Amino acid sequence: DVQPGVDIIIGPGTEIIAGEGKILTAGGFDSHIHFICPQQIEHALMSGVTSMLGGGTGPSHGTYATTCPPGPWHIARMIQSFDAFPVNLGIS
Repeated sequence: DVQPGVDIIIGPGTEIIAGEGKILTAGGFDSHIHFICPQQIEHALMSGVTSMLGGGTGPSHGTYATTCPPGPWHIARMIQSFDAFPVNLGIS
């Protein structure tokens, strides 16, 4: 989008690309995350990561195992919660 009255200054090392017909997102993309806790999102944003792709529903009671594949009900609850966070999230 273009915002009237907003000029963004870019440096000489900035590469300009054509974005027509593409989905583009600024920031880093973490393609291997174990969803353990919501605080991970704040830490990711502070380091420039704006998109995260991963799995797991967090630690089970009494264990830190996060790589167990969750069932459909848990995945649906995770997807519902994604709207609350200011990042792009995906489940693999």
